[in-house]
Amino acid sequence: MALSLSHFLSGRPKTLRGLIFDCDGVLLDSRGSNVSYYNLYRAKLGLPPMSPEQEDYVHMHAVQESLRHITPPELAHRIAETHKDLDYREVLPSLVMEPGLVELLGFLRRQGVRLAVNTNRTTTMHLVIDHFGLHGFFSPVVTAGDVQNPKPHPESLFKILGIWDLPREEIAFLGDSSVDETTAQAADVPFWAYKNERLRAEHHVDGFAGLLARLRAASLPPAP
Repeated sequence: MALSLSHFLSGRPKTLRGLIFDCDGVLLDSRGSNVSYYNLYRAKLGLPPMSPEQEDYVHMHAVQESLRHITPPELAHRIAETHKDLDYREVLPSLVMEPGLVELLGFLRRQGVRLAVNTNRTTTMHLVIDHFGLHGFFSPVVTAGDVQNPKPHPESLFKILGIWDLPREEIAFLGDSSVDETTAQAADVPFWAYKNERLRAEHHVDGFAGLLARLRAASLPPAP
């Protein structure tokens, strides 16, 4: 099954058979929790809180890249030990699921649209799914730990395309950052930007309620 998007979307895809979600900034408003988590790490190293530039970086990149980025070279030998002592469950309560997400996922699943997650998270993704009760919606869930090259390399999108066996012209990747934009471009997958008008995208999504309304309209037969 698929949704025809021809009458509301001027770009790709014209037919939607699969929608891939980034996690942080799309499924979740997680910036605050990410900042808290990495600032806990820096505190264990005796360092001050992150700069605004560092906060932006860790919100978009995989954990190992982020840890290296916010750790001074002279403390690099302490990264593994210090990170091991952190418990992400301490910051789970500060995560906020984006409004309207569950309603959108339910609608898409009833329409037969396949759903996946493509995230630069690693071991914390299963904690997020457990915490918000999102089991059963996404298959596959591809994290930075499942590929040799995390986003912005296109390997993760190629992995999902291979599992789904769908043409890239019939899926969309919904992300909120320049990393997501670059990943989609490298894989030649249609990109939808979430709450970020600065990104180049086939479609800009202001929120899940509005997207659901448009997709519901797309699923209706044309008026006589």
